[in-house]
Amino acid sequence: MAMLWKFMRVAKYSKTALAPKVKVRGIPTHSRHSSSKSVPSDSAANTPCSNTVELLGKAYPQDDYSNVTEKILSKVGKNLHNKKHHPLWLIKEQVKDHFYKQYIGRRGTPLFSVYDGLSPVVTTQQNFDSLLIPLNHVSRRKEDNYYLNCDHMLRAHTSAHQWDLIHSGLDAFLAVGDVYRRDTIDNTHYPVFHQMEGVRLFSCHELFSNIKDGEGLQLFEQGHRTAHKQECHTMEAVRLVEFNLKQVLTKLMTHIFGDGLQVRWVDCYFPFTHPSFEMEINFQGEWLEVLGCGVMEQQLVNS
Repeated sequence: MAMLWKFMRVAKYSKTALAPKVKVRGIPTHSRHSSSKSVPSDSAANTPCSNTVELLGKAYPQDDYSNVTEKILSKVGKNLHNKKHHPLWLIKEQVKDHFYKQYIGRRGTPLFSVYDGLSPVVTTQQNFDSLLIPLNHVSRRKEDNYYLNCDHMLRAHTSAHQWDLIHSGLDAFLAVGDVYRRDTIDNTHYPVFHQMEGVRLFSCHELFSNIKDGEGLQLFEQGHRTAHKQECHTMEAVRLVEFNLKQVLTKLMTHIFGDGLQVRWVDCYFPFTHPSFEMEINFQGEWLEVLGCGVMEQQLVNS
C-alpha cells in the first residue's frame, strides 16, 4: 500500500508493493541516489530546422501537437533547484535535511532516496497514462501543456516519473524538478515552476507492527469503493496510512514555516490517489494551498 504527496509551486505538493503492500506519496531522501547531472542552459534548446526541435541532445519531429515556444525552450535545462544557494535549492535542501534526520532505514541510512536530475522531457504515456489519467481528461489539453509532438512533452508534474521509479524497485523516494504548464502569468502563476514529490510503499508488517494485536490486520480485502477508501483496501490500513501521511506532512510544514502554524485539510480529487487531500496553511489571514497528497491507487501500483 502506498501514499503520495506533492509540494506545489515553490514547494509543491508516501510505500506500495504488489499484493502485500499499499502506496503513499511523498518524502525526500539521500542525495547519493540522485539520478543524473544538470544540463547546462546554453545547450538546452536548438531548432536546426523548422520541422524539428532539438532539446537536451535529442531531436523531436514536430506535428500538429507541437506548441512549445522558444521562450519556454530557453528555460529548459537551467535546473534552478540544483544551483547552490538559489532559493529553490535552499528549500530543497531544507526538506532533504529534515527527512534525512527524521526517517532512517534499517541499516542506519536515510530511508528515502532523492532524484533531482531527471529529464523534464517525458512521453505522454509517462505524464498521463501511467497515472490512470483518462484520454478525455481536461488536463491533457494542448491549451494546458507544452507538447514537443503528440508523443513527447515537457512534464506537467513530477508524477510523470512515478511509475518508472517504482518499477525500478524503489519503495521510498523523492522526485524534484522543474515542471511546465501553460498558465497565465500572475503573482502566483508562471509557466515554469518546481515540484517536490514523495512516494512511500508500506508492507503489512511496516504498517501494523506497532499496533497492539495488529497481527491479524490486513492491507487488502474484497470490498467496495467509498468516499473514504478504495475497494481493495481495508479501512484499518487506509486510516493508518492517512494518519501517517498527514502527520509526516504537518511536521514538515512546521519545520519549514515554524511553530504555531495553522493547518487544515481539504478533501479533493486526483486521478491517481484515493482518498485525496490538500493541505492549506493560514498565511497573512488567508488559507493558502501548499500541497496535495493521498493514498495511491492500487491499480497504479499493481501495474
